[in-house]
Amino acid sequence: MNRRLLLAGSLTLLASSTLAQEPKTEPVQPAADAGDIYRSVVRIEVATQVADYRTPWNTGRFGGGTGSGFMIGPNRFLTNAHVVSNAHRILITKRGSAQKHPARVLHIAHDCDLALLEVEDESSFEGLHYLQFGGVPALESQVRAIGYPVGGDRISVTRGVVSRIDFRPYSHSRVDSHLVVQIDAAINPGNSGGPVLQDGKVVGVAFQGLRQADNTGYMIPTPVIKRFLKDIGDGKYDKYVDLGISEFPLFNPAMRKALNVPENGLGVMVASVLPTGPCDGVMEPGDVLLSIDGNPIDNAGNIEVDGEKVVLHEVVERKFAGDEVRLEFLRKGARKDVTITLKAFPHSRIYAVRYGERPRFVFFAGLVFQPLDFNLYSAYGFDSPRVRKIFQTYVRDALFKDREDVVVLTRVESDRLTSFITGFNGTVVDEINGIKVKNLRHAHELLYAGDQPEFITIKCNGVARLIVIPSAEVKSANKRIMQQNGIFRSHYLGDPQPAS
Repeated sequence: MNRRLLLAGSLTLLASSTLAQEPKTEPVQPAADAGDIYRSVVRIEVATQVADYRTPWNTGRFGGGTGSGFMIGPNRFLTNAHVVSNAHRILITKRGSAQKHPARVLHIAHDCDLALLEVEDESSFEGLHYLQFGGVPALESQVRAIGYPVGGDRISVTRGVVSRIDFRPYSHSRVDSHLVVQIDAAINPGNSGGPVLQDGKVVGVAFQGLRQADNTGYMIPTPVIKRFLKDIGDGKYDKYVDLGISEFPLFNPAMRKALNVPENGLGVMVASVLPTGPCDGVMEPGDVLLSIDGNPIDNAGNIEVDGEKVVLHEVVERKFAGDEVRLEFLRKGARKDVTITLKAFPHSRIYAVRYGERPRFVFFAGLVFQPLDFNLYSAYGFDSPRVRKIFQTYVRDALFKDREDVVVLTRVESDRLTSFITGFNGTVVDEINGIKVKNLRHAHELLYAGDQPEFITIKCNGVARLIVIPSAEVKSANKRIMQQNGIFRSHYLGDPQPAS
């Protein structure tokens, strides 16, 4: 996670997206005054349950926090994903009332830190004004942030000036960057999810602040919000798409000359192309990208959108899977024009923080196996250079083609059967009984196969010797070790996926 960015909502995280429903149509309402707006901003209290990746069979630890939200339609409340992440219970309170209303998550988007909620009984919220959305505020224009930050129980209003419009990391997921608007108003814990308004309309959702600067906050602007609401219009959230390239600025005159780039201030070099991504097989490292959807790209990798300079990826930010993008680029001085079809790139989520998910694991004769992701990496650290390298190069080297999961042996529980199994903690499992392991489910099938050889062998990456376990002792060892360590189930492989 980018430690310079501080989430401004609850001190705890997460909820799963449930009960996907199409948002209700907003009725036409008269213009709102300040009182109407304040009544439509709600306080959100969340009890959380955060998974423990070091003991994946346990329920995890409990916590809680508060945030803000606001009504955008009949029984529809918009807030941040980090406010309701890992939620065990959600309560919404409207202004001037002591009654807490149970609520649930309809849709949650961790990649853009937004969530849509509904209360179980909407009768108490009937007649409230639904806040309308505006555009992206201009630089130096004034906005006001409304919410329930720490320091009191009543609603708080702060004013600030738009000081920057940028493309920055969203700290909730750690890996996603989107358009943000910086304001010189403090965004404090509890403010998250509250509206930022200009001329009576929502121009953003408060969501994070900068640790090392005073009165520097960020809001999610309306292009990101509207994309989220459009995405869930079919009843499910499909996530963002990506070009699947990284680029390098072309400020160096010698580099521009070597790449045959005209001296017109345009063009950025393609540094890498993600395997199986939308541009794989179309573009190559060393190509010079000149324009995207007809928008000229300057040497810094920026384009102009709505009168503001933003990174070229903002064009893709506003599109969905299946949409097309036109690219113009140079290859060894030759100009090329192509059209690519965008798609999601799920393999990159290995680097994202996971929320609302039970940790997957397999327990076998005192050994605990888990799939490698950011949560597991954070829990264990992993001193092994091999594990670190596999994690860092998983996408770049297309390791996902052979390993849907990188299965790691994370724990060896103490027992007479495991007394000689030392030096294997924190190693990647390559093979079980001579068969390459594709994912955790495959590992479970191999370990618990009905017809096992006399000795089960496990080969770990970078370790010359094998783990050898007598098949005849597995059943009794499982029962004995699980009872000693309070392990009540031998595996969790994930919730079953719905048929496509």
